[in-house]
Amino acid sequence: MAEGSHRKPHAIMICLPYQGHINPFINLALKLASKRFTITFVHLEFIHHKLSKAHNSNTSEVDFFREARESGLDIRYTTMSDGFPLDFDRDVHMWEYWETMLHDFPVRVDEFVGKIIQSDQILEPFLVADTSYAWCAPIAKKYNLVSVSFWTEPALVFSLIYHSEVLRKNGHLPFKDNMEEEINYVPGVQSINTRDIMPYLSEAEWGSIVQRALSLAFEEVKKADFILHNTVHELEYDTLLALNKYQPNYAIGPINFSATNTISKSLWLESDCTHWLDSKSPGSVLYVSFGSLVQTSKQVIEEIAYGLLLSEVKFIWVVRAGIVSYGDTNVLPDGFEDEIKDKGLILPWCNQIAVLSNPAIGGFLTHCGWNSTIESMWCGVPMICYPITYDQPTNRKLIVDDWKIGISLCDGKSVDRTKVAEKIKSFMAGTTSKSLKHEATKVKKTLQNALEVDGSSGRSFDQFVNDLKEKLHATTTSE
Repeated sequence: MAEGSHRKPHAIMICLPYQGHINPFINLALKLASKRFTITFVHLEFIHHKLSKAHNSNTSEVDFFREARESGLDIRYTTMSDGFPLDFDRDVHMWEYWETMLHDFPVRVDEFVGKIIQSDQILEPFLVADTSYAWCAPIAKKYNLVSVSFWTEPALVFSLIYHSEVLRKNGHLPFKDNMEEEINYVPGVQSINTRDIMPYLSEAEWGSIVQRALSLAFEEVKKADFILHNTVHELEYDTLLALNKYQPNYAIGPINFSATNTISKSLWLESDCTHWLDSKSPGSVLYVSFGSLVQTSKQVIEEIAYGLLLSEVKFIWVVRAGIVSYGDTNVLPDGFEDEIKDKGLILPWCNQIAVLSNPAIGGFLTHCGWNSTIESMWCGVPMICYPITYDQPTNRKLIVDDWKIGISLCDGKSVDRTKVAEKIKSFMAGTTSKSLKHEATKVKKTLQNALEVDGSSGRSFDQFVNDLKEKLHATTTSE
């Protein structure tokens, strides 16, 4: 088997079909390729079409890794079907879609992976899958592959789901709605209030497709050979240290900025607001966006709209199609865009990192999605937090309570325009802003240092690559 042990590692990568997962997955592919790995990057067909449409490309010709290959990286790009026609609206029928993905999609992946392995037996294949998929470990076992699980959210969220049995034994799973109790027994988690735990672990959402999918996925992640985290060791030291007692965990983030490339990852056409921003004074503009997936109510949008007007602060607001309900394009108050004049700019979508890195941006009103959070941290921009669902309330705890780089917009979900205006004014110009900016600058430096060659994430990634190669060698020689 000595001859086979020198086969080149080949990562078969399949990510979750959402913007917040696509961005880090593409950068992980590029980073692995830079270590002389072969990559087969797999998009679902409907995601490929959305990306092509967003960038006005011919779907039969578009290749999102052409540039990377021209630079010498060995990345193959392909697509696979999720079993639904392209015109099926996966957003409108999200629960139906994920029921099918949970039960039927693993069979498709199994067949797909089997064909890739058969088609190229010169390489040494291994699987890299989003932790939220439950099929990775079983398929890896079937084909005797090394399995790598990639978690795209903070380690704190991972740890809470990973230790669900501990939470259950202590009577906190599912946690009771409106109950507020401090939990201080989860390994590596000093203390967390039940109000800050992900809503899908509450009684109200227990049994939802999200909860069931993650429950299955975390049963399987305990069989993974390696677990990668899009976070930084210094920021979640205790949590990662505790997780490492069970399996090899590596903090390799923020992966979003660790690969230099011009590949476009956006599922929507981006508006360029550079000229508008460049006409504003440094730190004077509030950027507002609630991400690529979550929805809120028309009432919340209205209160935030009038809160922005009352604050008299300059702002850029991304009002994504589907932010309230799919098909509803009339979500802003009548006449709002006329009222804001040059003080505000409404966009359907934009290049968020380009906006956040502009000197005119002084703050970010965010839903606390993890991609948005680390992009804001990377740019040293303080945050006003309005978490809606999924991991966002837990991310808010990290931002506001642990790292002190943001404030909460309100207590709970109730939004009042007058209070919104007061919060924005204080945030952008008050004494609070100086303290937040100071802490945000420190966190920015922590993230940048982590990605240096000798930084914690750089070292962690190199360690992962070495450990992976050893595991691949051991797997091959034992056949």
